[in-house]
Amino acid sequence: MSPMYSDQEHIVSAYDRDLEAIQALVMRMGGLVEAAILDSARALETRDVELAEKVRAGDRTVDELEVQINEECARTIAIRGPVSQDLRVLLTVFRLSGSLERVGDYAKNMAKRTSVLVEMRPLPGADSALRRMAREVQLMLKDTLDAYVRRDAELAEDVRQRDHDVDQMYNAIFREFLTFMMEDPRNITGCMHLHFIAKNIERMGDLVTNMAEQVIYLVTAKMPDDSRPKGDETPYMRAEASDDKGE
Repeated sequence: MSPMYSDQEHIVSAYDRDLEAIQALVMRMGGLVEAAILDSARALETRDVELAEKVRAGDRTVDELEVQINEECARTIAIRGPVSQDLRVLLTVFRLSGSLERVGDYAKNMAKRTSVLVEMRPLPGADSALRRMAREVQLMLKDTLDAYVRRDAELAEDVRQRDHDVDQMYNAIFREFLTFMMEDPRNITGCMHLHFIAKNIERMGDLVTNMAEQVIYLVTAKMPDDSRPKGDETPYMRAEASDDKGE
């Protein structure tokens, strides 16, 4: 083996180690965000203020990991000068870490409202519906991270399509909140807090879907060019007027 070939082999090996270390950080960050989604939903359902506070405190670690990942990516680009697929990997990691940080922020925001909702009477079925919605987003995130590790564009596309299910769940919850508020004005404040939580979960789904699209770009070198199904109907909803006109 010539010295030149040996040096080149050493450079490639060092670069692979850099990528593996960065990928490990992404997976750790993703695992923490998955846990934050589930814990914030469970804290809401059980009105567990201590668990909600744990989610809020844990967001700092997620933020720190994003900074570390971005610094490692920038250092690797500066030192290794990657091109083509290797550059796509690092650009994808930048975007994944940014989306994970924002999902973590939404989970933290959910946890913040738990302390307020503790003082209010629960609405039948609302907490469990929000937990199911959060669980679906968490599973989408898990599959997106698996798709990234496995370079599986089909799995990423499956996640992309499942965002429609999250939107439909959000629509159903929104309708329930409208009904609760119309039936009893005392429900309005609680419903508003719960609606903000539902909207946070729906936005988490959008971010995870964007992550799945980045994985597709990583594998195929092309962003999906067909529009994904979008099912958020709430901008067009209104409270139905009563048919009873007093006649």
